[in-house]
Amino acid sequence: MEDWDGIRTALAVARAGTVSGAASALGVHHATVIRHIDALEDRLGARLFQRHPRGYSLTEAGQTLMDEASAADARFAQMAARIAGSGDRIEGEIVVTALPDLTEMIMPRLIELMRANPGLRLRYMTDIRLYRLDTGEAHIAIRAGARPTEPDYIAQPLMQLHAALYGSPAYVEEVGMIEDVSAHRFILPGPEARRSPAMRWLADQIPPENVVLVSNDFEARLTAIRAGLGLGWVSPMRATGLVEVLSLSEWDAQFWLVTHVDLHRTAKVQAVLSALKAK
Repeated sequence: MEDWDGIRTALAVARAGTVSGAASALGVHHATVIRHIDALEDRLGARLFQRHPRGYSLTEAGQTLMDEASAADARFAQMAARIAGSGDRIEGEIVVTALPDLTEMIMPRLIELMRANPGLRLRYMTDIRLYRLDTGEAHIAIRAGARPTEPDYIAQPLMQLHAALYGSPAYVEEVGMIEDVSAHRFILPGPEARRSPAMRWLADQIPPENVVLVSNDFEARLTAIRAGLGLGWVSPMRATGLVEVLSLSEWDAQFWLVTHVDLHRTAKVQAVLSALKAK
Protein backbone atom coordinates (compact mmCIF):
# COMPACT_ATOMS: atom_id res chain seq x y z
CA MET A 1 0.00 0.00 0.00
CA GLU A 2 1.87 3.04 -1.29
CA ASP A 3 0.03 5.48 1.03
CA TRP A 4 0.52 3.42 4.20
CA ASP A 5 3.14 5.80 5.63
CA GLY A 6 0.70 8.67 5.26
CA ILE A 7 -2.19 6.68 6.71
CA ARG A 8 -0.02 5.50 9.60
CA THR A 9 0.97 9.11 10.27
CA ALA A 10 -2.65 10.26 10.14
CA LEU A 11 -3.58 7.51 12.58
CA ALA A 12 -0.88 8.69 14.99
CA VAL A 13 -2.13 12.29 14.75
CA ALA A 14 -5.71 11.18 15.38
CA ARG A 15 -4.63 9.25 18.46
CA ALA A 16 -2.33 11.93 19.86
CA GLY A 17 -4.39 14.93 18.84
CA THR A 18 -1.27 16.96 18.05
CA VAL A 19 1.53 16.91 15.49
CA SER A 20 4.18 16.89 18.21
CA GLY A 21 2.53 13.94 19.97
CA ALA A 22 2.35 11.98 16.73
CA ALA A 23 5.97 12.80 15.90
CA SER A 24 7.07 11.54 19.31
CA ALA A 25 5.07 8.32 18.94
CA LEU A 26 6.47 7.66 15.46
CA GLY A 27 10.03 8.78 16.23
CA VAL A 28 10.13 11.33 13.41
CA HIS A 29 10.41 15.11 13.09
CA HIS A 30 7.17 17.10 13.31
CA ALA A 31 7.80 18.46 9.80
CA THR A 32 7.65 14.89 8.48
CA VAL A 33 4.25 14.43 10.10
CA ILE A 34 2.91 17.62 8.51
CA ARG A 35 4.31 16.63 5.10
CA HIS A 36 2.70 13.18 5.27
CA ILE A 37 -0.68 14.61 6.26
CA ASP A 38 -0.63 17.27 3.53
CA ALA A 39 0.37 14.71 0.88
CA LEU A 40 -2.33 12.26 1.97
CA GLU A 41 -5.03 14.94 1.92
CA ASP A 42 -3.90 16.05 -1.55
CA ARG A 43 -3.99 12.49 -2.86
CA LEU A 44 -7.44 11.78 -1.39
CA GLY A 45 -8.84 15.17 -2.33
CA ALA A 46 -10.34 15.60 1.12
CA ARG A 47 -9.43 17.37 4.34
CA LEU A 48 -8.88 14.82 7.09
CA PHE A 49 -8.24 17.18 10.02
CA GLN A 50 -9.43 20.48 11.33
CA ARG A 51 -6.39 22.49 12.47
CA HIS A 52 -6.87 24.64 15.56
CA PRO A 53 -4.58 26.10 18.26
CA ARG A 54 -5.11 23.13 20.59
CA GLY A 55 -4.21 20.54 17.97
CA TYR A 56 -5.85 18.48 15.25
CA SER A 57 -9.37 17.02 15.23
CA LEU A 58 -10.86 14.64 12.67
CA THR A 59 -13.28 15.74 9.98
CA GLU A 60 -16.03 13.38 8.84
CA ALA A 61 -13.80 12.16 6.01
CA GLY A 62 -10.94 11.76 8.45
CA GLN A 63 -13.08 9.70 10.82
CA THR A 64 -14.07 7.38 7.98
CA LEU A 65 -10.43 6.85 7.03
CA MET A 66 -9.37 6.35 10.65
CA ASP A 67 -12.03 3.70 11.28
CA GLU A 68 -10.68 1.66 8.38
CA ALA A 69 -7.04 2.41 9.21
CA SER A 70 -7.47 1.42 12.86
CA ALA A 71 -8.90 -1.93 11.84
CA ALA A 72 -6.05 -2.51 9.37
CA ASP A 73 -3.47 -1.47 11.98
CA ALA A 74 -4.95 -3.89 14.51
CA ARG A 75 -4.88 -6.75 11.99
CA PHE A 76 -1.27 -5.98 11.12
CA ALA A 77 -0.28 -5.87 14.81
CA GLN A 78 -2.03 -9.19 15.39
CA MET A 79 -0.22 -10.78 12.44
CA ALA A 80 3.14 -9.38 13.59
CA ALA A 81 2.59 -10.65 17.12
CA ARG A 82 1.77 -14.14 15.89
CA ILE A 83 4.84 -14.23 13.67
CA ALA A 84 7.04 -12.89 16.48
CA GLY A 85 5.68 -15.45 18.93
CA SER A 86 5.95 -18.43 16.62
CA GLY A 87 8.82 -20.83 16.35
CA ASP A 88 10.35 -23.42 18.63
CA ARG A 89 13.22 -21.32 19.98
CA ILE A 90 13.16 -19.19 23.11
CA GLU A 91 14.41 -15.98 21.59
CA GLY A 92 13.16 -12.67 20.28
CA GLU A 93 10.75 -10.29 21.96
CA ILE A 94 8.16 -11.30 24.54
CA VAL A 95 5.68 -8.78 25.93
CA VAL A 96 4.39 -9.30 29.47
CA THR A 97 1.97 -6.99 31.24
CA ALA A 98 1.09 -6.95 34.93
CA LEU A 99 0.00 -4.69 37.76
CA PRO A 100 2.80 -2.54 39.24
CA ASP A 101 2.33 -4.15 42.68
CA LEU A 102 3.67 -7.48 41.38
CA THR A 103 7.02 -6.29 40.02
CA GLU A 104 9.11 -7.30 43.03
CA MET A 105 7.82 -10.86 42.82
CA ILE A 106 7.63 -11.25 39.03
CA MET A 107 10.88 -9.68 37.83
CA PRO A 108 13.34 -12.09 39.54
CA ARG A 109 11.62 -15.02 37.80
CA LEU A 110 11.79 -13.34 34.41
CA ILE A 111 15.41 -12.26 34.90
CA GLU A 112 16.39 -15.86 35.69
CA LEU A 113 14.68 -17.01 32.48
CA MET A 114 16.48 -14.36 30.43
CA ARG A 115 19.85 -15.35 31.87
CA ALA A 116 19.16 -18.92 30.77
CA ASN A 117 18.06 -17.72 27.31
CA PRO A 118 20.29 -14.81 26.22
CA GLY A 119 18.39 -14.36 22.96
CA LEU A 120 15.17 -13.48 24.77
CA ARG A 121 14.19 -9.78 24.88
CA LEU A 122 11.59 -8.73 27.42
CA ARG A 123 9.12 -5.87 27.32
CA TYR A 124 7.55 -5.76 30.78
CA MET A 125 4.74 -3.22 31.05
CA THR A 126 3.06 -2.30 34.32
CA ASP A 127 -0.26 -0.62 33.88
CA ILE A 128 -3.77 -0.79 35.25
CA ARG A 129 -5.34 -0.93 31.80
CA LEU A 130 -6.04 -4.27 30.14
CA TYR A 131 -3.71 -4.81 27.20
CA ARG A 132 -5.30 -6.71 24.33
CA LEU A 133 -3.78 -10.07 23.50
CA ASP A 134 -5.82 -10.56 20.33
CA THR A 135 -4.20 -7.54 18.65
CA GLY A 136 -0.67 -8.27 19.84
CA GLU A 137 -0.38 -5.51 22.46
CA ALA A 138 0.95 -8.20 24.82
CA HIS A 139 1.74 -11.90 24.64
CA ILE A 140 1.13 -12.71 28.32
CA ALA A 141 -1.01 -10.77 30.79
CA ILE A 142 -1.17 -11.18 34.56
CA ARG A 143 -4.66 -10.14 35.62
CA ALA A 144 -6.45 -9.91 38.94
CA GLY A 145 -10.05 -10.64 39.84
CA ALA A 146 -12.54 -12.89 38.11
CA ARG A 147 -11.33 -15.36 35.51
CA PRO A 148 -11.01 -13.58 32.13
CA THR A 149 -13.71 -14.64 29.70
CA GLU A 150 -12.63 -13.05 26.40
CA PRO A 151 -12.97 -15.37 23.39
CA ASP A 152 -9.76 -17.20 22.44
CA TYR A 153 -8.06 -16.29 25.74
CA ILE A 154 -6.57 -19.05 27.89
CA ALA A 155 -6.52 -18.23 31.63
CA GLN A 156 -4.53 -20.26 34.15
CA PRO A 157 -4.51 -19.59 37.91
CA LEU A 158 -1.21 -18.08 39.05
CA MET A 159 -1.69 -17.33 42.74
CA GLN A 160 -3.94 -15.86 45.36
CA LEU A 161 -2.48 -12.75 46.95
CA HIS A 162 -3.33 -11.75 50.49
CA ALA A 163 -3.80 -8.06 51.20
CA ALA A 164 -4.39 -6.17 54.42
CA LEU A 165 -4.64 -2.62 55.68
CA TYR A 166 -1.30 -1.44 57.01
CA GLY A 167 -0.03 1.70 58.67
CA SER A 168 3.29 2.95 59.92
CA PRO A 169 4.13 2.44 63.62
CA ALA A 170 3.97 6.22 64.10
CA TYR A 171 0.51 6.42 62.53
CA VAL A 172 -0.84 3.54 64.62
CA GLU A 173 0.60 5.11 67.76
CA GLU A 174 -1.07 8.42 66.88
CA VAL A 175 -4.50 7.20 65.71
CA GLY A 176 -4.68 3.67 67.07
CA MET A 177 -5.86 0.37 65.63
CA ILE A 178 -9.14 0.14 63.77
CA GLU A 179 -12.12 0.35 66.06
CA ASP A 180 -13.98 3.04 64.13
CA VAL A 181 -12.97 2.97 60.45
CA SER A 182 -14.26 6.49 59.89
CA ALA A 183 -11.69 7.83 62.37
CA HIS A 184 -8.79 6.93 60.06
CA ARG A 185 -7.10 8.48 57.04
CA PHE A 186 -6.66 6.39 53.90
CA ILE A 187 -4.27 6.15 50.96
CA LEU A 188 -5.95 4.46 48.02
CA PRO A 189 -5.43 3.42 44.40
CA GLY A 190 -7.25 5.28 41.66
CA PRO A 191 -10.72 4.64 40.21
CA GLU A 192 -9.36 1.72 38.17
CA ALA A 193 -9.45 -0.32 41.41
CA ARG A 194 -12.94 0.70 42.53
CA ARG A 195 -14.40 -2.71 41.65
CA SER A 196 -11.98 -4.64 43.85
CA PRO A 197 -13.54 -6.29 46.94
CA ALA A 198 -11.43 -4.16 49.30
CA MET A 199 -12.43 -0.88 47.65
CA ARG A 200 -16.10 -1.85 47.56
CA TRP A 201 -15.91 -2.68 51.26
CA LEU A 202 -14.28 0.63 52.12
CA ALA A 203 -16.70 2.71 50.03
CA ASP A 204 -19.47 1.73 52.44
CA GLN A 205 -17.40 2.54 55.52
CA ILE A 206 -15.86 6.00 55.20
CA PRO A 207 -16.72 9.47 53.90
CA PRO A 208 -14.70 10.79 50.91
CA GLU A 209 -12.85 13.35 53.04
CA ASN A 210 -11.07 10.53 54.87
CA VAL A 211 -9.18 9.70 51.67
CA VAL A 212 -6.08 11.90 51.86
CA LEU A 213 -4.17 10.51 48.87
CA VAL A 214 -5.20 8.73 45.66
CA SER A 215 -2.55 7.40 43.29
CA ASN A 216 -2.32 4.68 40.65
CA ASP A 217 1.40 4.40 41.51
CA PHE A 218 1.92 1.69 44.12
CA GLU A 219 5.34 2.98 45.14
CA ALA A 220 3.86 6.44 45.78
CA ARG A 221 1.17 4.92 47.99
CA LEU A 222 3.67 2.77 49.87
CA THR A 223 5.93 5.78 50.49
CA ALA A 224 2.98 7.73 51.91
CA ILE A 225 1.93 4.82 54.13
CA ARG A 226 5.47 4.47 55.49
CA ALA A 227 5.54 8.23 56.13
CA GLY A 228 2.48 7.93 58.38
CA LEU A 229 0.04 9.78 56.13
CA GLY A 230 -2.64 7.12 56.50
CA LEU A 231 -3.61 3.48 56.09
CA GLY A 232 -3.47 1.58 52.82
CA TRP A 233 -3.60 -1.89 51.30
CA VAL A 234 -0.25 -3.64 51.04
CA SER A 235 0.69 -7.26 50.40
CA PRO A 236 2.71 -8.88 53.21
CA MET A 237 5.79 -9.21 50.98
CA ARG A 238 5.99 -5.41 50.78
CA ALA A 239 4.93 -4.62 54.34
CA THR A 240 8.24 -4.90 56.20
CA GLY A 241 8.27 -2.40 59.07
CA LEU A 242 4.54 -1.68 58.84
CA VAL A 243 1.76 -2.64 61.25
CA GLU A 244 -1.16 -4.74 60.04
CA VAL A 245 -4.36 -3.17 61.36
CA LEU A 246 -7.09 -5.12 59.54
CA SER A 247 -7.32 -8.15 57.28
CA LEU A 248 -10.37 -9.80 55.74
CA SER A 249 -10.28 -12.96 53.64
CA GLU A 250 -12.69 -11.37 51.15
CA TRP A 251 -9.94 -8.92 50.18
CA ASP A 252 -7.68 -11.68 48.84
CA ALA A 253 -7.14 -11.35 45.08
CA GLN A 254 -6.89 -14.18 42.57
CA PHE A 255 -4.33 -13.63 39.81
CA TRP A 256 -4.41 -15.26 36.38
CA LEU A 257 -1.88 -15.92 33.64
CA VAL A 258 -3.64 -15.05 30.40
CA THR A 259 -2.49 -15.88 26.87
CA HIS A 260 -4.05 -15.95 23.41
CA VAL A 261 -4.85 -19.37 21.98
CA ASP A 262 -2.77 -18.69 18.84
CA LEU A 263 0.45 -18.21 20.85
CA HIS A 264 -0.23 -20.26 23.96
CA ARG A 265 1.68 -23.37 22.88
CA THR A 266 4.71 -21.65 21.36
CA ALA A 267 8.03 -22.44 23.02
CA LYS A 268 8.67 -18.84 24.05
CA VAL A 269 5.30 -18.31 25.71
CA GLN A 270 5.44 -21.68 27.44
CA ALA A 271 8.91 -20.90 28.80
CA VAL A 272 7.71 -17.61 30.28
CA LEU A 273 4.60 -19.24 31.75
CA SER A 274 6.75 -21.90 33.41
CA ALA A 275 9.07 -19.24 34.83
CA LEU A 276 6.17 -17.22 36.23
CA LYS A 277 4.66 -20.30 37.87
CA ALA A 278 7.96 -21.25 39.54
CA LYS A 279 7.94 -20.95 43.32
